[in-house]
Amino acid sequence: MRGFLIRFGVGFLALGFTTAIVRGIDLEAPNAFQAALALGAAALVLGVLNAIVRPVLIILTLPITILTLGLSIFALNGFLLWLTSRVVEGFRVRNFWAALLGTLLLTVISALLNAFVRDRREKAR
Repeated sequence: MRGFLIRFGVGFLALGFTTAIVRGIDLEAPNAFQAALALGAAALVLGVLNAIVRPVLIILTLPITILTLGLSIFALNGFLLWLTSRVVEGFRVRNFWAALLGTLLLTVISALLNAFVRDRREKAR
């Protein structure tokens, strides 16, 4: 449970930074509390999509991934970010380029935050 909360917190912060930096990814809420709820819901939905849908899509798009030397994974991640915006009310990704840039930034920020935060299972290794 603790590991889930840590990963959710990292995703929440990374998505928050990405939303603040990337033009075209917005939180549309009347107040800060509802914006935080929308951001939390978006982080949760994106986490679930990455855990369940992404592996299936990676297998289905394997030939394209091989041909593009892995670069199509960024487009796939951008698609999942866009799909998250369609599911979560108050979280909007305006276009493909915002989704792609958001994915790149989200990856970098998540990697940096994960470098500082480790759960027990990773410490035991």
